[in-house]
Amino acid sequence: MPRNLDSAARSGDAEVIRPDVFRPPLEVVTLPDFLRRTFPPRSMLLAPWLPLKGLAMAFSPRGVGKTHFALGVAYAVATGGYFLKWKAPAPRKVLVLDGEMPASVLQERLSEIVDKADKEPPADDYVRILAADLCEFGLPDLSTKEGQDAIAPHIGDAELIIVDNLSTICRSGKENESESWATVQAWALQMRREGRSVLFIHHAGKGGEQRGTSKREDVMDSVLKLSLPEDYSPADGARFVVTFTKSRGFHGPDAEPFEAGLRDGAWSTKDIEDALAAQAYELSQDGMTQRQIAHQFNCSPAKVNRMIGRHKEAIACR
Repeated sequence: MPRNLDSAARSGDAEVIRPDVFRPPLEVVTLPDFLRRTFPPRSMLLAPWLPLKGLAMAFSPRGVGKTHFALGVAYAVATGGYFLKWKAPAPRKVLVLDGEMPASVLQERLSEIVDKADKEPPADDYVRILAADLCEFGLPDLSTKEGQDAIAPHIGDAELIIVDNLSTICRSGKENESESWATVQAWALQMRREGRSVLFIHHAGKGGEQRGTSKREDVMDSVLKLSLPEDYSPADGARFVVTFTKSRGFHGPDAEPFEAGLRDGAWSTKDIEDALAAQAYELSQDGMTQRQIAHQFNCSPAKVNRMIGRHKEAIACR
């Protein structure tokens, strides 16, 4: 069972000490002693961006597909399956804290995921849902000590906690003040010390970046931005570009942006260059000249010509 946080409040990085709580002494080691220690390698919940004992955040504007994303991650981790371009090496228990969705909509989305999946969780309790819509007074405020204590008995042996979303579950304080984040950060770090991972789902601000204080990103291993493609249409449903704005421990192709889309319950992905090539081809089929397309894409007509040619080759190979 998780250990409850034992601080009544935090201000910045300074902890307010409660005299009634026993604390073991701090441990200081020399450099040689530290280097001789053996630490187990970090296991992955969803490779390469969500490690065990890791903290991550995904954010997007309203209506882009944050909850679709969160539930996809949850089910992949619980089954040891795939989601988008990522693989879960082994099934792990997941707790979803949902502070916003109507229960009927949440049920519909989860049913669709289960129907389309080729794997099942090892046991029923590998995905557990604590939904505000099923609680008479909603979910407790995770940004308060009282709220954290109320949620603690329900965490159980979950190795991943998904908080969907910050604005509905962490309600105290002001989003743009780092002090308001301190209590939630302390809770997240406590979860990490207990061997758990936390994925926070959050809204984007008017400028397109995560809303509120940037201090949230300091302790994160990964931060993912979900944004609408330039040619997005509401008829597309859940379709977005995944961009890593922070990627601790991985780089190169694994950290490159890509496009993801959900259609008829099934996810698909494609590289950004492939997506642009398909868009350029479609615009050319609609009668736009390559110079006009180049102006829209802010690139040279020669690049547009290459993209259209590459997409034609891809069509011929299908």
